[in-house]
Amino acid sequence: MESHENAMEVRKLRKAFGVLKAVDGIDFDLKRGEFLTVFGPNGAGKTTLIKILSGLTQPTSGSAKVAGFDVTEGNPEMRKEIGVISHATALYADLTPLENLMFFARMHGLAQPEDQALKVIDEVGLSQRRNDRVRTFSRGMLQRLSIARAILHDPKILFLDEPFTGLDLHASNVLKEHLKRLHDRRRTILMTTHDISCGLEMCDKVALQVQGRFAFLENIENVERDQFEAMYFDAVRDNQFIMEIGAK
Repeated sequence: MESHENAMEVRKLRKAFGVLKAVDGIDFDLKRGEFLTVFGPNGAGKTTLIKILSGLTQPTSGSAKVAGFDVTEGNPEMRKEIGVISHATALYADLTPLENLMFFARMHGLAQPEDQALKVIDEVGLSQRRNDRVRTFSRGMLQRLSIARAILHDPKILFLDEPFTGLDLHASNVLKEHLKRLHDRRRTILMTTHDISCGLEMCDKVALQVQGRFAFLENIENVERDQFEAMYFDAVRDNQFIMEIGAK
């Protein structure tokens, strides 16, 4: 049942690439302000799911609404409501943080691009580096700047695709604190990750995606960590076995 309280409504969503079913009949609702973490082995279809929900690729069948918009319609108004963060930063290495964000602010048609760029640079703790070339930044700093880019237009919904990839422990903790603050401001967040500690700590709901399907979906208060970890590592092991058999 559709609800104005829901930020996302996904029904029997599928995406096939030939015989490969990257997303295979996923159903879920996510209320406004909720945080869903999706775990799963490599090749489970997590990135494809985010691409569909953020309007970057079309599903083969099924339906999905994000912020009340049908994701298949390519409505530019939906773009105003979402931000996307991934391990690919989508930043220009030879520009400074300020130059990068002013460019994206103008793309979003913001009335005061420099003021908004400076505001989000400060929010992610990069004010002292705002005029340095991005190519000099560490992986952790790049991810913080990616957050700034994603929240530049103050979207209601954030998609995070493996944001902790390549980060050391300190950078992961810094990123985690920034994401907690974003969630505290009642943004709706869907994140994919392999980091069980960070993923479970921040979310309201947790899912396990295996071979394109949600094999598990539950509110975090009903999740026992040790059991979930065992389920996750079983899925990773089984997936590796399937990939090895398929390669022979």
